[in-house]
Amino acid sequence: MAKYRSPIERRRQGRRAAPVVQQWNELLAGCAASHLAAWVQRYLVHQRIQGDREATVLARLGDLRRFVFWAVERALAAPQEITRPVIERYQRHLFHYRTAAGLPLSINRQRQSFRHLGLYFGWLVRQNVIAFNPVVDLELPKRRTDRLVDPISHAEVEQVLAVLNVEDLIGLRDRAMLEVLEVLYSTGIRRTELIRLDLADIDRAHGTVYVRQGKGAKDRHVPIGERALAWLERYLSEVWPELVIDPRQAALFVNAHGARMEAGYLGHRVRGILKAAGISKPGACHLFRHAMATEMLEHGADVRYIQEILGHSSLATTQIYTHVSIGKLKAVHAATHPAARLGPKGSAVGEGEEQ
Repeated sequence: MAKYRSPIERRRQGRRAAPVVQQWNELLAGCAASHLAAWVQRYLVHQRIQGDREATVLARLGDLRRFVFWAVERALAAPQEITRPVIERYQRHLFHYRTAAGLPLSINRQRQSFRHLGLYFGWLVRQNVIAFNPVVDLELPKRRTDRLVDPISHAEVEQVLAVLNVEDLIGLRDRAMLEVLEVLYSTGIRRTELIRLDLADIDRAHGTVYVRQGKGAKDRHVPIGERALAWLERYLSEVWPELVIDPRQAALFVNAHGARMEAGYLGHRVRGILKAAGISKPGACHLFRHAMATEMLEHGADVRYIQEILGHSSLATTQIYTHVSIGKLKAVHAATHPAARLGPKGSAVGEGEEQ
């Protein structure tokens, strides 16, 4: 039976750390049935039985795995050993944690980690494994709902769309992928929602896209522009039949092997295309979602309509884009507010004064 070695022990022994999945499998292979990691695996099975999407389950696994590795390095193995002081120590650890790129975890990311931990320990309470949930009522940093995003502009979108050569099959496939971005730009749907689209989800007659089981397991219809539909038509007539081998394939967007495109692959390709277009802003597919919402807001769309298109459950989330549009608001303010401009000698021009 393989002996589990923590990442710290591996570094001390001068050995290169194995991939996280391999480390996790080693831990599972060597741990007892009462170990934190073993209970995590049972919890994830329970979540799948309850109907949670695999992406949700994997997101929870990532946060729980990080916590379990941290606990094992401190000789904590059983759920009963995890107390409120231990959780508070872990909270300080996450605050000081740095990614491989040297960046801290965002406040919202830290909050999500503790939400996943709370759900896990709450399940352990219901299974009579532990007497209380150590994460309950933990004081967390305030949620950042006013963070500013830096979307790409309409001109930058066009710059990206013009990068690829559409004269050969692969180039046209990649242009179709950019029109995946154009679908993102046109509809504002999420990356994971886009790769789950089937051929039947595009209603050409009505110019809509049917998003099945979006975030929060909610279905919705969103409009799609004529240009995006035109590129989809070309993609479906020239590229899709050349890539797809299995006649039962229903996926709208496929990779070079004719299989449904994966989110990681799409994100990697988009980042590469953005780099080729000279766009250095952080992010990839989500930039186009931000761009769509910002463009609509700046052209007069009601924020409630944008909320519906984006599939936000809370208007507060959508209102992030009102901060992004401060440049437009400043322009309107300068053009309309009576005290926003200076007179000919530098004095403010107020209401009722001559200009």
